[in-house]
Amino acid sequence: MNKRNNKECVAMLLAGGQGTRLGVLTRNVAKPAVPFGGKYRIIDFPLSNCINSGIDTVGVLTQYQPFELNQYIGNGQPWDLDRLSGGVYVLPPYMTGKAGEWYKGTANAIYQNIMFIDRFNPQYVLVLSGDHIYRMDYAAMLAQHKRNHADCTIAVYKVPIEEASRFGIMNTNEDGSVYEFEEKPKHPKSTNASMGIYIFNWSVLRRYLIEDEANPDSENDFGKNIIPNMLKDGCKLWAHRYEGYWKDVGTISSLWEANMDLLDESSGINIAAEGSNKIYARNAAEPPQYVADTAVIKHAIVSEGATVFGEVRDSIISHGAHVGAGAKVIGSVVLPGAKIANGAEVYYSIIGENAVVGAGAKVGAIQTAPVKGEWCIAVVGPNVEVKDGGRVEAGDMIG
Repeated sequence: MNKRNNKECVAMLLAGGQGTRLGVLTRNVAKPAVPFGGKYRIIDFPLSNCINSGIDTVGVLTQYQPFELNQYIGNGQPWDLDRLSGGVYVLPPYMTGKAGEWYKGTANAIYQNIMFIDRFNPQYVLVLSGDHIYRMDYAAMLAQHKRNHADCTIAVYKVPIEEASRFGIMNTNEDGSVYEFEEKPKHPKSTNASMGIYIFNWSVLRRYLIEDEANPDSENDFGKNIIPNMLKDGCKLWAHRYEGYWKDVGTISSLWEANMDLLDESSGINIAAEGSNKIYARNAAEPPQYVADTAVIKHAIVSEGATVFGEVRDSIISHGAHVGAGAKVIGSVVLPGAKIANGAEVYYSIIGENAVVGAGAKVGAIQTAPVKGEWCIAVVGPNVEVKDGGRVEAGDMIG
């Protein structure tokens, strides 16, 4: 092993999810490649967190519809991850001499890349999910891991007690050490929800991955298998409490909510932060946004390259999108390259990349509150055309 390749910590970013609950938005792209916030994609957040935390070696594990994600990541230059030693690596499922095997679970995905991790001889491995919106200092989490002489440290987020049964819950002692993990408990004992962010001692994790793979009854999952097995064996597991903004954008409603949070100063997301908190993205050079004299814009984000002739309120207009004269966009997310034609009305909707809402068409409806925690968001899929005068009802999804 060349000592120059030795890394204290290597990050492994799980980005292979199909994201079926996002429907037409992920029909042809992996969930981490879905656009967000006008000029970002979901994967920009964990990649930016890595480089902002001093972690410069990242394996991105892709699987479902990887082309656009691979193309977007490229050589990692936008995130300062184009390194001679380290950098970002896109890792599809491992091809053996006989056949390729899809990742069977989160633990199996890391198991298939043991040889990749071994190349860097790390002391620690950081395991991340590619479908959460948050900014986090992994260096602080790693420092706590070292102080506690832990085998594994798990990031946790306080959730309301009424929502705790939707998460994997870490039950901890007063000092933060973990004594029990419960997967979606009916009667939760605490509100420490696992964020799916782990730091392991590589020598320990490597052994557990190999043992897990050899067990034919295992689901090859960190939460269901690796963590419970480590607890059972008396390993030292600690919780790392995270108190910033964090959102799992696995549903249409939560993706829409996270975009709307960008317009709410009290949400804590503050996407415009610079320096060590900046979120980096790969963006083509765009002209400045054009706002016509006829435009009315209130409480909105209008990205570079967008053109607005109509009314935009409480909305995100992504780069290269167009809002025509007399059109209304209220409480909606218009993704890159989408066109809202003259006189169209878009309410509480997500309009996919390069989609067209025809002249005089109406999409979605005004809402005042979610129903059972979910907003009834209308979705027009990428490259879909709603014909002139067409109608897409609230909660409908067309692709």
